[in-house]
Parts: sequence; structure tokens; C-alpha cells
Amino acid sequence: MALIYAMTAFHLPLPQSPEYARACDAIGRPIRLCKREAHGEVRLLWQIQSRKFGPLGRVDMVSRGPVAATPDDRASWLDRWQHWHDGRPLILNADGMGAVDLRRAGFWPLMTPASLAILPLGTREQMRAAIKQKWRNRLNKAETASLKVTRHALDARHWILGAEIAQSRKRGYRGLPPAFSAAYSKVNPGQALVFEARHNGKPVAAALVLRHGSMATWQIGSSTPAGRQLNAMNLVLWRMMNWLSDQGHDMLDLGLLNRDDAPGLAHFKLGTGAYIHQLGGTWLHQGALAPLARHLPMRLAA
Repeated sequence: MALIYAMTAFHLPLPQSPEYARACDAIGRPIRLCKREAHGEVRLLWQIQSRKFGPLGRVDMVSRGPVAATPDDRASWLDRWQHWHDGRPLILNADGMGAVDLRRAGFWPLMTPASLAILPLGTREQMRAAIKQKWRNRLNKAETASLKVTRHALDARHWILGAEIAQSRKRGYRGLPPAFSAAYSKVNPGQALVFEARHNGKPVAAALVLRHGSMATWQIGSSTPAGRQLNAMNLVLWRMMNWLSDQGHDMLDLGLLNRDDAPGLAHFKLGTGAYIHQLGGTWLHQGALAPLARHLPMRLAA
């Protein structure tokens, strides 16, 4: 699969990255790439997945796109996106677009905006200074707890994948399947890495990071009771932050914040010094609904 990406200076979130497209293709979920150019420069880029979606039939889906060179480019996409689509319904997980503009373009709100924890990466001094005090205290304890942290490429047999399956069932959430992570590692050599902490030779915590361009995404994290007692995940994440920064990454996506159902995890993510980035919500554009969406009261579209 030959996809051409020319926006290397831009931050491409995981669902809009070529690494993501290669992994999806490997598990039988091919991606279509669309882009708009002007004067030889890419101004807009977005990746599309298509699948059957209940009574809507075949639906296109765009997650955290389009990626735009400027806010004006992103705004222009709302007026012209149908030039690149074939009329089928579109589900858009918007990023950088407001409810007023989406409603004007005929999009119907499906889900309220989610929030992400985004961690800027820099020097060790900068990152340590940004960490919240309680998080730093736990890190200090972990650094003196005889923990050994290693880094290696994800293997499909690594225990973290099985732990993620059990954890997702217990907590009732659904993320990308472990098969995706294994495929990501296979088709993007060196871009899916496990940072693992061991204590007395036994694994007590691990985290999987997916690298894509200048960004990286914390995909999976798992800790044993012993690991939690030793604050092992604080040390795992700290070592990950340092290594990624050394490799030239400047942003780590720590994923969704759910302060209602997982307040402890949200607190852990924000303790790193991450900031809250709110997405634009999930929206549907479907021919028959578009005229109604344009007249939807704002209290229902925000």
C-alpha cells in the first residue's frame, strides 16, 4: 500500500498517521487517504475508514481529522469535503471544529466532545518541572525501589496484550484490539515499543507506546498490585518520556480522560504535566438529516 504523506511538519494524531494506515491494512481494515494541495503543498489531509453501520449501511468514518495547515484550511474542508466522498454517510470524530460550523455544514451531533491528555516533551529539566508534586513524589519513591525498566519491540506474545484484554473486560471499555497493536509492531518495525518494569525479576508494570512522526501515543498500560504499591508505572512513563524526547518526539498522547468512570487514571495522566485537549464531538452527515441538522437548536448541538 503506497500512501503519500507530505505534512511531515504537522502533528499527525495516531488515526491520521501512515503507521496507523499500514496496521489497519494488515488486519483487513484498509484506509483511504484524501488530501488537498495548493501550489505544490499539502493543505489538508485525512484518512477514511469504511464499514457497515447498522441501518445506515456502508459508512465512512474520519477520526481526529482532517489535519490542516491552517484554521482556514480546516474551515474550507467543511464546505468541500463531499467532493472527495461518494455520497455515503460520514461519521466525523471532529478535532478543531466548532458546533456552529458543523451544524451549518449539515452534521448531526451523536456524542458530546471527549477530552485527551496531551503531554509536551522536552528536556528532562523541563519535564520534571512540569510534573505535579504528588506525581513527582511517587516517581522519587519508584526510583529508589530497585525497579529495572527495559525497552523492547512489542512481541505478539507479550503479557501486556493479554492483560489489556482482561482489563478492558473488567472495566467495560473498548479500545483498539490487541491484534492491531501486534500488527502495528510487525508492519512498522521499531515503532511499537514496550517499556517494562521488573522487581526481583518479575514484571510488575508495562506500557506500550506507538510512535508516529513527531508524536507518540500511549496505547496500553498495565500494572500488578505489586507494581502499584511500588509506583512502577510512574517510573515506566518517566523513562518513556525521556527516551521519546531523546528520539526527537515532542508530543505524547496519553489518551482519553474519563474523570467519571476512571478518575484515578485521569489524575495519573494529568499529574505528568499533560494539558487537556477537548475534541469536537462525534457527528453524522447523512443526506436526509442534513437540512434538519442546519436548523437544530444550539443547545442540542453543543
